[in-house]
Amino acid sequence: MTRLNFAVLGLCAAAVVGPAAAQPISIQVDAAKRTGPLKPIWSFVGHDEPNYTYMKDGKKLLSEFAAASSVPVYVRVHSLLVTGDGEAALKWGSTNAYTEDANGKPIYNWTITDRIFDTYMERKMKPLVQIGFMPQALSSHPEPYRHHWKPGDNYNDIYTGWAYPPKDYAKWGELVYQWVRHCVQKYGRTEVESWLWEVWNEPNIGYWKGTPEEYHKLYDYAADAVKRALPAARVGGPDSTGPASANAATFLRNFLDHAIRGKNYATGKTGSPLDFMSFHAKGSPKFVEGNVVMGIENQLRDLDKGFEIIASMPELKGRPIIIGESDPEGCAACSSRVYPQNAYRNGVMYSSYTGAVMPRHLDLAAKHGVNLLGAVTWAFEFEDQPYFDGFRDLATNGIDKPVLSVFRMLGMMKGDRLAVVNPGAATLDSMLAGGVKGQPDIHAMASAEAGTVAVLVSHYHDSGKPGPEAAIDLTVAGLPAGQFLVQHYRVDNEFSNSYEHWKKMGSPQKPTAAQYAELEKAGQLQLLESPRRIASEGGRIHLQFSLPRHGVSLIRMGK
Repeated sequence: MTRLNFAVLGLCAAAVVGPAAAQPISIQVDAAKRTGPLKPIWSFVGHDEPNYTYMKDGKKLLSEFAAASSVPVYVRVHSLLVTGDGEAALKWGSTNAYTEDANGKPIYNWTITDRIFDTYMERKMKPLVQIGFMPQALSSHPEPYRHHWKPGDNYNDIYTGWAYPPKDYAKWGELVYQWVRHCVQKYGRTEVESWLWEVWNEPNIGYWKGTPEEYHKLYDYAADAVKRALPAARVGGPDSTGPASANAATFLRNFLDHAIRGKNYATGKTGSPLDFMSFHAKGSPKFVEGNVVMGIENQLRDLDKGFEIIASMPELKGRPIIIGESDPEGCAACSSRVYPQNAYRNGVMYSSYTGAVMPRHLDLAAKHGVNLLGAVTWAFEFEDQPYFDGFRDLATNGIDKPVLSVFRMLGMMKGDRLAVVNPGAATLDSMLAGGVKGQPDIHAMASAEAGTVAVLVSHYHDSGKPGPEAAIDLTVAGLPAGQFLVQHYRVDNEFSNSYEHWKKMGSPQKPTAAQYAELEKAGQLQLLESPRRIASEGGRIHLQFSLPRHGVSLIRMGK
């Protein structure tokens, strides 16, 4: 039976079409009660392979992600200083930015890094510049350098000569100085002052083959170089990962303590520039009895602990925080063909997870009183790979996956966050304790700007097993009198879902031009029904609809 959405005024009775939970979930939004600005923390994206940036499908996806956002999007990529010919491969990329002549004199070549940043500039995006990894000529352990990792190989095989400390920290600092100076000359001081610069990636695990103290030294030389080239530039770190674990928590604390009061290795002064702080938060899905079970609690615990550590240091109060990678698990290039726990990626488990977890970033930041600026979704696209091959990406061969339409929904949420009363939402405490393993999480986040109210409703569960639809009873109060245009967007197995459409086609790996056009259309954000005009009654609009398990709805109402 086809599911239909409908809207009614006041408290008129209505029937919900389709199999729904017996007890409706009553969600009440107060458009007159604003709780503060809604930060668009989701306008950050990143990926491992920098050379995909300027390829055909890479450019297409960047254009679509930029178009989905109401603010400039920040983009973060690995390997911007890695030595090589610019060939793209899984978990690999290079720019050849730094080499040396026979006498050890530096040779700087910004051709590829410029090409990457030019691609962002053309789309009015901003680089979140990752300063790394180590050029071969500077590495203290240069061989082996180029790896050829593929899914199924030992993941530790990726950590080669690029992961080691420099043999000369002064040359490392000069490389960073020359890079920032070049960017100022090419793009202008004002533009580059709007960028973000962060030093390295996950230095508490295999991405850094030095000691924590050597990372502090690497950071000091890089941050000093950034500031010498552009004093108003924003630089931060450490982009360590997994602060919920004891060792990672210690690494983060020690780095922050060094940046506040340690002796600077580059200048000899006390402390190091730290305009923002960054760490990573990852979930942990499992494959249980032929079914994917997500581990959202692991990601939330990382966020909770990282925020707690930063909040415990008064010197850092109010400084921005960026979650440099914030995802359901830790390896975008680990295909679900090889790693079945990643089978959530093509369909609606990923999209509903995103709809449920992004608001919790904001809630946890509010809990600890910290300033969360952004959360980088570490997912992009993998050029010239099979269709829907189970990578953690936002599009496959130029076809948008359902998760991308959730970012389109989030991009339509602007202005201030509104107060929501919703008994169907899982509490932060319960999610931190064990995720969403029992009752599903029916979450709602609402915003208002310039007379338009938007409500994002997600129906999430950690299990991929089918479950009953939820009957949603939504009331938006505090509205002015008059007619409102109501639009209901949906991501589920029927709407905004290229993956289900592709399967119905017979899963073609060589779709015809007509099939490709169909898939492109299926990957766009779709309305559940035609927009309609509804008059507020007593300052209220009342809607009822069914929301499938792992479905996400966005309801917009405006004059």
